[in-house]
Amino acid sequence: MGETPGNQPADAPQNHNAGDDHDNGIVGNGELHDAAVEIILGHRHRIHVVLQPSEAERAAARSDDRAMSSSTTPGHHRSADQAAVERLLDANLDRAREGLRVVEDWCRFGRRRPDLVMRLKDFRQRLGQAHADRFKRARHSATDPAAGMAHPAQRERPAPQQVVAANCGRVQEALRVIEEFSRQDHPALAVDAARIRYAFYDLEARLLADGTRLQRLHAARLYLVTSPVKQLEAVVAAALAAGVRLLQYRDKDCEDALRLRRAMALRDRCAEAGALFIVNDRVDLALAVEADGVHLGQGDMPPAQARSLLGPDRLIGCSTHCMEQLRQAVADGCDYVGVGPIHATPTKPGRSAVGLSYLREAAAWSPIPYYAIGGIDHSNAAAVLAAGAHGIAVVRAVMEAEDPASSCRDLLANGVDHPSPLLQRLGRTGVSASTATAMPSATAVEGGEP
Repeated sequence: MGETPGNQPADAPQNHNAGDDHDNGIVGNGELHDAAVEIILGHRHRIHVVLQPSEAERAAARSDDRAMSSSTTPGHHRSADQAAVERLLDANLDRAREGLRVVEDWCRFGRRRPDLVMRLKDFRQRLGQAHADRFKRARHSATDPAAGMAHPAQRERPAPQQVVAANCGRVQEALRVIEEFSRQDHPALAVDAARIRYAFYDLEARLLADGTRLQRLHAARLYLVTSPVKQLEAVVAAALAAGVRLLQYRDKDCEDALRLRRAMALRDRCAEAGALFIVNDRVDLALAVEADGVHLGQGDMPPAQARSLLGPDRLIGCSTHCMEQLRQAVADGCDYVGVGPIHATPTKPGRSAVGLSYLREAAAWSPIPYYAIGGIDHSNAAAVLAAGAHGIAVVRAVMEAEDPASSCRDLLANGVDHPSPLLQRLGRTGVSASTATAMPSATAVEGGEP
């Protein structure tokens, strides 16, 4: 236990852009050097002037100098101050880690969001590694004047969401204290505290965001990606009528004005059917038509920048071709991934097929929905789902079908017959749009690690 962890109110509003920061709250090496030089010069220029002293006066002066040296030199003050700072850092490292654990456990057991659990766990482990033994040895709770101090607001948090919100504030406050007081002697800790603090602001927004879109995403097992066919709107309307509830508008070569009109028309169709509407690549277009989200390729805008533009509520998907990219997508806060191409496909010219091996790895690990994509049609959809796909993403199997509605119904039937490992981790073999309210258990990711 730390100095006073857990006893401080965490309800004060946060100023995330305080004007007194230097370079986002991080002091550069040049500033540290200048401060050190100023201290040294100040010490060297302290001069005792004695005009023609006697030997006794010289002895007295030497005695006074020794007394002053032992009690008032900058080194002594710095030593005493440093002890206080180390106590302070210990208390706030404890406070931040404890607050992170409270939020982490709620994400794990209350929200069933292992993707958020993984990020919170990373923050907590990084602070744990920075929690040096010298900080812990500085503890002395018996002399802490604020030990045991409580606030009435702490007794007014009956709902779990209030507890989580209070601990989010506690984490942010503790990180700011760590950042401010570690700049001089522990600059690496100051840098990491600042980075975690800013990342935590975004994570808190995700935690408190409306989860309706995510629930609907989780329920969708068939993902239709459009291609620029004739009668585009009619084909999409037939697919939606057959039960498709996740649609991506993809058109690489269309002019922007026409692309905008088509996107708006498809968005309206999806809204009428209760389906999610995703835009391929273009964050600006997704915002312009108020889409439910955007799908990004490996060479597109990074997910972090897309999130800053789209906000916490909209969905972000990412194409992945190996486990390293999948892990990065999860770390970046993506809501789902495409896994593939499973088979060679003309929609991804030049991209080698990854086969089913990567899909099986994703099925064993992924904490977010993952859709197998690439050359999937009626001839191989069952095998892909049996290999562990949460869902399948199709293009030509529907967009170029003689009867798009019938094709969708057949593919949806295959999806119902094959349970998703992601949903099995919830103890379920199937899920409907009305009951898909949770993410898979974090135990699958954590391995039960406390």
